[in-house]
Amino acid sequence: MRFLLTDEQRAFGDSLDAMLTSADTPAAARAWAAGDPAPGLALWSRLAEAGVFALAAPPAYEGVGPLPVELAVAFTALGRHAVPGPVVETVAAAALLTRLAESGEAGPAKRLLPGLVTGESTATLAGRGAYALDADAADVTLVVSEEGAGPVPGADRSACLRIAHGHGAVRVSADPARRLAVPAAGGEVIAEGRQVARAAAYAGDVARLVTAAQALGVGRALLDRTVAYVKQRTQFGVAIGSFQAVKHRLADTLIGLEFARPLLYGAALSMAPADIAAAKVTAGEAAYAAARTALQLHGAIGYTEELDLSLWLRKARPLRDAWGTPSLCRARVLAG
Repeated sequence: MRFLLTDEQRAFGDSLDAMLTSADTPAAARAWAAGDPAPGLALWSRLAEAGVFALAAPPAYEGVGPLPVELAVAFTALGRHAVPGPVVETVAAAALLTRLAESGEAGPAKRLLPGLVTGESTATLAGRGAYALDADAADVTLVVSEEGAGPVPGADRSACLRIAHGHGAVRVSADPARRLAVPAAGGEVIAEGRQVARAAAYAGDVARLVTAAQALGVGRALLDRTVAYVKQRTQFGVAIGSFQAVKHRLADTLIGLEFARPLLYGAALSMAPADIAAAKVTAGEAAYAAARTALQLHGAIGYTEELDLSLWLRKARPLRDAWGTPSLCRARVLAG
């Protein structure tokens, strides 16, 4: 199995990185957290123009995919730049609609997918009774439900897909840019049956994959910013980056992130649920370790909201737990 990216895939990642570097994503993330989605939605349009959402949909619905490896490349860049909004959920919704269409239920895909691909609309996705991310900013809130089920239905059960009209009170999570709300009950049912459960299970795998990529990008951003900081901060007249204990901590962080990278791309190639779960738990734990390292080596300044570092620090743990906690992912790996 080939884990190295092609020249074209690397160029795609580099182009996204350059675009996001010039876009002032920290300002967009701060505005999003304050309840002003306008800068984030402007950035969303640029991501759509770059083809990010088209990667999750087939050509029949204005897409170019599904291309899981390219999605992993894209979401690593999105995590590295702290892009706000329900980007994972929109891609997961696109995956769900695509799989539904493949099973013969093409109506929802024809209705919703072209807008998601072009960036004209945004979506969030949740299970019955679960929180939906950024439901207050999304144009479409999709809810998958089945009796006695958790947020990701079992593929052997019957499920219902509906569009929720409205949501409950918005709650701020550990990451202020991740705004949570419970979708309103009822709404328009757009598909029912076992094919919905199978499509939702696949969408959950796609969500775990791109969340793992996002976490990997967050971890790399934390490491890069911390390395730059320890070269500047001095104690006893020398840069703290010259201290062996600091070097060891940074090296351990780098090893964790680099170990997660081939697991991520390997999972994107195979799309096997156990491989995706392994990538998710490894990337999530590596990003969380990078956050702890960054906070320790920045010292008290790392706690301040004014420092942009906080935008990444506060993403690491929520991303580690989103779309499958470490314990759930480990159980999935063991189950094969």
